[in-house]
Amino acid sequence: MPATFNNRIEVRNHCFVPVESKSDSSFDLTQTVDISCHGIGFISSCPHNINEKIAIEIQLKPNTDPVLVIGIVKWVRKVSDSEQYRIGMNYDEISSGSQRRLDRYFE
Repeated sequence: MPATFNNRIEVRNHCFVPVESKSDSSFDLTQTVDISCHGIGFISSCPHNINEKIAIEIQLKPNTDPVLVIGIVKWVRKVSDSEQYRIGMNYDEISSGSQRRLDRYFE
């Protein structure tokens, strides 16, 4: 993977969590890598498309309501020596109450 500049405006927390999805979907065998108040990064065997909108539900802590967002894929890079892709997505729409839970989680 070529060297890139980090244009992030905030620190992302590492979170290596498998993504739950329907088998044989574009998220099958996907894993999160990092998360912030405004976006999430993941590794996927599917490249996804720039500007693709993806609805996701994020469980920030056990036994709490999930955060519901619509994200937009901002960048996709092939992982060297792998059949996987590193993907960066920003949240575009955040459901009612979810922004407050995100903010509290990252305080």
